Amino acid sequence: MVREGVQVAVSAISFEEALWTSDGVLALAHHPVYIERVSAGLLTQAEQKAIGFPWSPQMVERSRRSAGATIQACRAALKDGVAVNLAGGTHHAYADRGEGFCVFNDSAIAARLMQAERRVQRVAIVDLDVHQGNGTASILAHDDSVFTLSLHAEHNYPFKKERSDLDVALPDGTGNAAYLEALDAALATLFARFAPELIIYLAGADPHEGDRLGRLKLTMQGLAARDRMVFDSACGRGIPVAVSMAGGYGKNIQDTVAVHIQTIAIASCYIRPECAMKGVITTW
Repeated sequence: MVREGVQVAVSAISFEEALWTSDGVLALAHHPVYIERVSAGLLTQAEQKAIGFPWSPQMVERSRRSAGATIQACRAALKDGVAVNLAGGTHHAYADRGEGFCVFNDSAIAARLMQAERRVQRVAIVDLDVHQGNGTASILAHDDSVFTLSLHAEHNYPFKKERSDLDVALPDGTGNAAYLEALDAALATLFARFAPELIIYLAGADPHEGDRLGRLKLTMQGLAARDRMVFDSACGRGIPVAVSMAGGYGKNIQDTVAVHIQTIAIASCYIRPECAMKGVITTW
């Protein structure tokens, strides 16, 4: 597939069905009462409106499996170097509520579970969705074992921001050069302040210039450079990367699809050589 001069090819990957996440695992990041109310269909109309879609058993199933897929991607990345969840990135979910199309916070859940399973002690969440990861920042605000980095559009949703370990707010219309300069500085700060053993990377498609909600102006080439910068920074230090897709609201849906496929293709280039036929792409 070729768009705007960027060649996209994906090979040597495998697919796995996403895990169903139990109440106990969800409780690593969410209040038990909230988990129970979501599961039993007890959310109020106002709470459902804040999430952005109505309650249904299918909504609960998808939300549990989306978190499960990020957990699988983390486990696979620790083995293979890189893995991808074709959903996830639900960074607006707080411990006690959901919002912005996010029910359970897959990144916070997965980070905490990797620690509980004693696979890693320190996790960095690199959130490059165009919207600030407010729920992630809130859940992990007092957790020094997880570093939260959010590079986002300053004047975009959510309009009340939380405080991440490192927030980089960009003005409307930011294009490739300024974005990549800001990202390079942010990653340098991350690695100067923290030594992660795993990175969870939210590779949002919504900074793309054709996104309805993004307000930034990255081209396909700019987004490819973004992805490579993250993978080069991590893999060059021997740090596994678990990717989730996060947001994308293209005026042309094919643009959003192309951004996500491009990210997956680039990620596949960073699978450890001994695992060349085992790169795991997880979906629900």
